[in-house]
Amino acid sequence: MKNTPALRGMANVSLWAEDLIAAKEWYTKLLGVEPYFQSPNPENPAYIEYRIGDLQDELGIIDKKYTPKTATLTGTGGATLYWHVDDVAGMLEKLEELGATQYEPLTERGVDWITTSVVDPFGNIIGLIHSPHYKEILNSIQKA
Repeated sequence: MKNTPALRGMANVSLWAEDLIAAKEWYTKLLGVEPYFQSPNPENPAYIEYRIGDLQDELGIIDKKYTPKTATLTGTGGATLYWHVDDVAGMLEKLEELGATQYEPLTERGVDWITTSVVDPFGNIIGLIHSPHYKEILNSIQKA
């Protein structure tokens, strides 16, 4: 039997929103692309999904009415997914212009390493990071 890693990679990141139409408009402006999947239909979605980034990661937005019964989505908190960007300060400015509020200040964490996070208008945390490790891994994948 092969030694397969238990966690093979991020398959989907799901966020929650009470108003999927408003969330679709907001995330489409932010990402610059339309969702590639909407269920049950684009006029009345309960779930929308985008493919974004260098590896075409899945970003899903789910209607809050489908929140698991044991979940508490009363505020921000929990895990923060950090998306790699080339210009953290520039993306922070764009997010704030779209109505996001700063959650974690712009923080230099080392040479060529910076983070920040915001809360979108729907209560989800979006982390931003510029990490030298991201580009190293991406370059090694592209060479393979």
